[in-house]
Amino acid sequence: MPEAGQISVQVCYAASPESIHLISLVLPTPATVQDAIEQSGLMSICPELQISTVKTGVFGKLKELSWELHAGDRVEIYRKLLADPMEARRRRARKQAK
Repeated sequence: MPEAGQISVQVCYAASPESIHLISLVLPTPATVQDAIEQSGLMSICPELQISTVKTGVFGKLKELSWELHAGDRVEIYRKLLADPMEARRRRARKQAK
């Protein structure tokens, strides 16, 4: 339970569909997206993470590393897509049409 001057947040990163990390943290306020990622320890767990190049968000909305967090926020770290979503959708539609 956070004390006065602290917030509770979560940091989520799916390194792959089989490897999903969800870490709960209590941070002093004010705290940013970058603070949460650094305090989560994910960069040592997933060495491929480069904080300067990843896209981040809060509850599915893109946010900069400097975005100030609020109590209960879920910070999400997005990995690069393996396939273009539009092309994947077209392939599925062609497959279903056959």
